[in-house]
Amino acid sequence: MYPFDILHSLFICSTFSRYLCRLMFPEYDILVVGAGHAGCEAAAAAANLGSRVLLVTMNMQTIAQMSCNPAMGGIAKGQIVREIDAMGGYSGIVTDLSMIQFRMLNRSKGPAMWSPRAQNDRMLFSQKWRELLEQTPNLDFYQDMVKSLLVKEGRVTGVVTGLGHNIRAKSVILTNGTFLNGIVHIGEKSFGGGRLAEKAATGITEQLVSLGFESDRLKTGTPPRIDGRSLDYSKMEEQSGDSEIVGFSYLNTEKPKSQKSCWITYTNQSVHDVLKTGFDRSPMFAGRIDGVGPRYCPSIEDKINRFAERDRHQLFIEPEGWNTIEIYVNGFSTSLPEEVQYEALRMIVGFENVKMFRPGYAIEYDFFPPTQLKYSLETKLINNLFFAGQINGTTGYEEAACQGLIAGINAHQKTREQGPVVLKRSEAYIGVLIDDLISKGTEEPYRMFTSRAEFRTLLRQDNADLRLTELSYRLGLASQERMDKVIAKREAVDKIKSALKDFAIEPGEINAYFEKIGSSTITEKQKAQKVLLRPDVELPELITELPKLATALNGFSADAIEQASIQVKYEVYIEKENKLVQRMSQLEELEIPETFDYKKIASLGNEAREKLTRIRPRTLGQASRISGINPSDVQILMVYMGR
Repeated sequence: MYPFDILHSLFICSTFSRYLCRLMFPEYDILVVGAGHAGCEAAAAAANLGSRVLLVTMNMQTIAQMSCNPAMGGIAKGQIVREIDAMGGYSGIVTDLSMIQFRMLNRSKGPAMWSPRAQNDRMLFSQKWRELLEQTPNLDFYQDMVKSLLVKEGRVTGVVTGLGHNIRAKSVILTNGTFLNGIVHIGEKSFGGGRLAEKAATGITEQLVSLGFESDRLKTGTPPRIDGRSLDYSKMEEQSGDSEIVGFSYLNTEKPKSQKSCWITYTNQSVHDVLKTGFDRSPMFAGRIDGVGPRYCPSIEDKINRFAERDRHQLFIEPEGWNTIEIYVNGFSTSLPEEVQYEALRMIVGFENVKMFRPGYAIEYDFFPPTQLKYSLETKLINNLFFAGQINGTTGYEEAACQGLIAGINAHQKTREQGPVVLKRSEAYIGVLIDDLISKGTEEPYRMFTSRAEFRTLLRQDNADLRLTELSYRLGLASQERMDKVIAKREAVDKIKSALKDFAIEPGEINAYFEKIGSSTITEKQKAQKVLLRPDVELPELITELPKLATALNGFSADAIEQASIQVKYEVYIEKENKLVQRMSQLEELEIPETFDYKKIASLGNEAREKLTRIRPRTLGQASRISGINPSDVQILMVYMGR
């Protein structure tokens, strides 16, 4: 064959290949890279809003995989899941459909601290997520690794896959989790991987750095998984679920008819002594891990090293599902050599005959400091490119999922040339999380806590639907069913509060109850609303004690009664926070022009000029929350903006 014929044949093959690629992959509105919790919520949100979406994952069998503990919710995290659900996301629904145990944490504290938590069936969780995604219109799937982005004139236009496909899209959302140049560490062994037995993703970090992005390394870990049949539960403390399963979704999701117990045991000095024999082979102590680990979920070797004065640490023994014997040892995350892990496990009370399925390990991965993002989670450097999840330096399924939801919404908004959806710190924990990331950045895996929210009395788990559903409904994401439920709940709460305001209680009807609970008696009749203000009195108990009140409130749901009770009891505190929000909003409304030149303000310190120039806050409110920015710096900015 002559050279011309060879070139001609190659041209025909190349043209035919491009034709097939376009046939297989027409241009999508949004392409989501990664099918973890962030990727699944992003794909679902964008598709349900009407965008044509392609979800690309390296393994279709691990969609929404619970890579670490099989649980959702917890302190502040439970509030996030309820907020996702209130906005029409799927995490709350899937959690309810796959839970094996439910607990409302912090019930002994005020409602602002109540946090739902569910233990889940790991395999069922992933299965239910995939079922919901496959039932979502406008959503396609493809199994392949994305190795690079297509970027033209400062705008992303698609991706290139490992199989060589150029897939076009108007917007791309990266939700790569722990897979970007991931390295797994077990003792002195280390190898590439995004999870154990799953390969890492390569190429994207290097390309983004070449485009001007800053990247860094983080580390996380997981404990060994063990055979539940080899444990002696009689030596442990049983932890059962709540008698009432509230759940996460505001829809009428199906709840389990029974629950599985978790168990509590402790390490001891013998366990610690065995673990210390492996410290010289620990990748963390030997300096083979560069990434910073999670402060609030340290490995067992880190706990022993940092808290040397403690002779034991609590462990939660958590079942992995309904129909499996596999157990997750919560609190025993480690990357020590396998034989050290196994020997130490055998020293735990109840674990004397333990069998280990797979060892714990640490994983190191790339992330991109989130100060490089806008509030919409779109990158500042590349238009139409969004980051969500652990790529932004967060830890936890819930933190990732809520970012995915917001990125999916805003990628859709961007393709429709509509403004971004930005939740304020006073509107949602999601708003707190994103504002913290954008304004402060993070040098360690970011985890949400109730203490991070200055308006947590407003941001309760019980009222996420009242706060967020209407906004999402206007966008077209939350369904009519959800909006109807919110309207009905508001009306019911108003009626209950009105009834409490009018209902009079005679001393003879209530004093016996007051004496029983150690509360002062009354000498004249009082309105139910006033009685409810007592810290030791709850509305359900009042209803039980007063048949007439029970009749007056007959037909109202437990959810509406609880909501009305909280609003009455905490009215003063709620009003106080609302006033604080109003005062703070003045700074939030003062926008800073994108072209504002901080370097020209000589009265600003060097640190303030450098950070303001790098982060480029959108408002004075955001500027005030940047680490290192003082109130005097904000006042100087106000003066210059006024000029």
